[in-house]
Amino acid sequence: MSLSDFLSSVDFNSLIPNEGFYSSHLGSKIEVYHQNFPDLEDHQFDLALIGVLDGRNAGNNCGTAKAPDFFRKKFYELNEGNYSSRIVDLGNIKAGHTVSDTYVALKLVVAELVKLNIVPIIIGGGQDLTYAQFMAYEELEQKVDLLVVDSHFDLDENQDDTIETSSKSYLNKIFLHQPNYLFNFSNIGYQTFFVNQDSLKLMDKLYFDVHRLGDFRNNVSVAEPIIRNANMLSFDISAIRSADAVGNANASPNGFYGEDACQIARYAGMNDKLSSIGFYEYNPEYDPKGQTAMLLSQMVWYFIDGFYNRKKELPMLPKSQYITYRTSLKDGTHELVFVKSKKTDRWWMQVPYPTGGSKNERHHLVPCRYEDYQTANAGEMPDLWLRTYQKLI
Repeated sequence: MSLSDFLSSVDFNSLIPNEGFYSSHLGSKIEVYHQNFPDLEDHQFDLALIGVLDGRNAGNNCGTAKAPDFFRKKFYELNEGNYSSRIVDLGNIKAGHTVSDTYVALKLVVAELVKLNIVPIIIGGGQDLTYAQFMAYEELEQKVDLLVVDSHFDLDENQDDTIETSSKSYLNKIFLHQPNYLFNFSNIGYQTFFVNQDSLKLMDKLYFDVHRLGDFRNNVSVAEPIIRNANMLSFDISAIRSADAVGNANASPNGFYGEDACQIARYAGMNDKLSSIGFYEYNPEYDPKGQTAMLLSQMVWYFIDGFYNRKKELPMLPKSQYITYRTSLKDGTHELVFVKSKKTDRWWMQVPYPTGGSKNERHHLVPCRYEDYQTANAGEMPDLWLRTYQKLI
């Protein structure tokens, strides 16, 4: 199998501004598939842009298939940051004969890139493509911590895995998929008036981590440990307020501010675990001045900036760079262990595997906040510890 079988080239000449690209522009730095397909086997690339030209299942948001080149037009004109980027633009996955054909193509492309240790950055199409992104990890036989940035829970109330996958119901397919490769699901930015209370109860029953938009108001850094726990991320542009991102048929007055969205993207880039990211639901038909395309290009820029500022703290070696803290609950039933990085001041919590759990590890390491340590130090059990332990059973 060759990835070139699934990807079409970029019309690079149509994206060059009248004055051309400056030497500092990403358009001059990125290797673009516009003639010959790039050689991916020689380990010269860290990140790969992939456009998806299929928005057929983007609920009430027809036009997302046009997103990739509108994004490229803005992105290529941004300046490279303070690093030497190794980025390749692999072109676009064309719409298949059926949407399922598109899913298969995206799944295989993402899986192959992750095998090559190249992080795919997916642009275009509806958020239903998250299902294909997720399925790549089945191809890799890898458990997944999935993070979605969205104002909604994209679940169908019927909870029926026979329903067609769409941007409004793709989570059904992921949650009900067998064999089960999903270890944890997290949502940041949901808005309560968009969420069915039964769906909230389901998330609680499954010990998933869901967080209201208001939890991040004036303090988006609260999202960092949640993001640090993800293997893959799916970002719905409609999670950003319409004043900052009008390019979406489902845009809402409330949502993340543009600068918050960029910070979230940067946290994602800095996550040592994260191996794929998708930015979905951008619709150029609702973006006449290109404002949302510019914001999206800046979000991807911040993701790249975060990637080249990764601290490589996993695995946690050498141990001398970390401080271990031990606390006990008031009733004496558990000793809780926390680890803090001397380099970044970031925190993790050790959650022991139940008897008969992992054969290779005694505990599961979950990113946390200093506030979780304070809770434990006061003799109380952090909610994050309990939810994680329940998932390990």
